[in-house]
Amino acid sequence: MFLAYFLQTGQEYFNVANLYKEVFMKVGIPKGLLYENYQPFFHTFFEELGAELIVSPDTNKDILDKGVKYCVDEACLPVKVFHGHVASIKDKCDLIVIPRIMQLRKREFICPKFCGLPEMVISSIPEMPDTTLEPIYAASNEKLFQWAKVTGKQVTNNRSRIQKAFEAAVENQANHKMGFDDRDTKLKVALSGHPYNIYDNYLNMNLIRKLKKLGVGVVTEEFIDDEIKDRETSKLYKKPFWSFARNNYAFTSHAASKGIVNGIIYISSFACGIDSVVIDLVQHNIGDFPLLVLKIDEHTGEAGLDTRIEAFVDMLERRSS
Repeated sequence: MFLAYFLQTGQEYFNVANLYKEVFMKVGIPKGLLYENYQPFFHTFFEELGAELIVSPDTNKDILDKGVKYCVDEACLPVKVFHGHVASIKDKCDLIVIPRIMQLRKREFICPKFCGLPEMVISSIPEMPDTTLEPIYAASNEKLFQWAKVTGKQVTNNRSRIQKAFEAAVENQANHKMGFDDRDTKLKVALSGHPYNIYDNYLNMNLIRKLKKLGVGVVTEEFIDDEIKDRETSKLYKKPFWSFARNNYAFTSHAASKGIVNGIIYISSFACGIDSVVIDLVQHNIGDFPLLVLKIDEHTGEAGLDTRIEAFVDMLERRSS
């Protein structure tokens, strides 16, 4: 009798503890790196699991300062900023999402800093809560579900709920649209670079707004079909190993050769190894087609950036007149 009572009480305790875990779990999502690209997936997944989301604010000076303080000096600016986003919410949540994104397409991989991102953050920022550690292989839904199964268990033990949350997240992500397509503008540029440099307005000092204020339209790589990208990169001696290298090379090559834009602006993080190779490939491929490379880090001054942008636009206007 005592044993039956003990087992019943233990089961009730387990049920209450699991319910508490599902309802009151606070999950932190940093607004850094590829957040803009995959925000619908992560938000939907954890909301469907019943978690309360704690999202860091848009990048600002305080977040940049925190990132520079905690991150290693050798890291690129976007990785430093990601550390700042984590630091800004770490004391407000039970679990922080640190996406270890490994693969988005078959036979291609992501920047190596993503591979060790959780360990980098955990070792750099003190008093961290639990974090997600499972790698993300998103070349197929089957592989991506492996991440969902492992990560979902950090919020709930309800397998059915994890499955439904994953399906809802995939559906919402499929409907997500981003990018700029100002091809109907008289003067336009192809804006290339890693997504987190293009879509973080604090990092790029409102580059897109500055261009539009100067009457320049912006076109980004999201509006170039994958078939075109594959065709452009097939001309290279070897298929690009990195997904961002493929996207940026193929986009700039196609935009220049087809006359879709008047010029190219490539925004790059200082010390980015992938960009150092891609920019050389782009320059070699496009010849004398107008190209402006903007290197950014935590020391980049806005006045100097503005001067270079204005001079580039002036040159484009003279060429098109």
